[in-house]
Amino acid sequence: MSMINGEDVPTGRGRAPIPMSDIDTALTSQFVVAWAGETGEERGLGWWRSDLVSEYGGEDLFRRLLPGTWRWAVLQGAREAARRMDADARRQDHDPDRIVSLFSLGFELDERIEERFQDLKRSGRTPGEALPGLTVISDGWHRNHFWDWVIGHGEDDAAASPVGRRLKGSPPISLDQRVRKLVAGLAPATETYPLPHYRRAS
Repeated sequence: MSMINGEDVPTGRGRAPIPMSDIDTALTSQFVVAWAGETGEERGLGWWRSDLVSEYGGEDLFRRLLPGTWRWAVLQGAREAARRMDADARRQDHDPDRIVSLFSLGFELDERIEERFQDLKRSGRTPGEALPGLTVISDGWHRNHFWDWVIGHGEDDAAASPVGRRLKGSPPISLDQRVRKLVAGLAPATETYPLPHYRRAS
């Protein structure tokens, strides 16, 4: 680890430093979107067929199976459901490896986000303590609150494509800006997951 702007950042194995706050923003955004996209008890947006975060769905099961880490486990399960839907949508493209989405930010970034998640899960802190941005989900599902959160990420310039909403231009180099643009690309609301994405040049 080294310090950049007062923050610890991973620098091992020759990897370029990324502010830990950017990694936390990406992980938080994945959790919030995964939570919002569920179909279960609270309905959510119905983008994937999972009911892992609701009190009488996955939460009840994971409370009994994993009493120490159940809060992380329910978010992890919802995130996995979202990642699979995202991957299915990307596979509809003729060159899916060139698509950059919220759940496929690039191999190295995805690896770092997963490492951070595992570190936080082992830390003994709850998700809300470790990732303050998760307050948007703390009061349960409110459609308007979620879309206010999305709109708060700014505007995007997108066009329809056969696999989803293609954001114009190249993916921002900054992880924070990349995530903000991809979250903003979720709006306007649709019945199915809109797959906001960039296409890499190569």
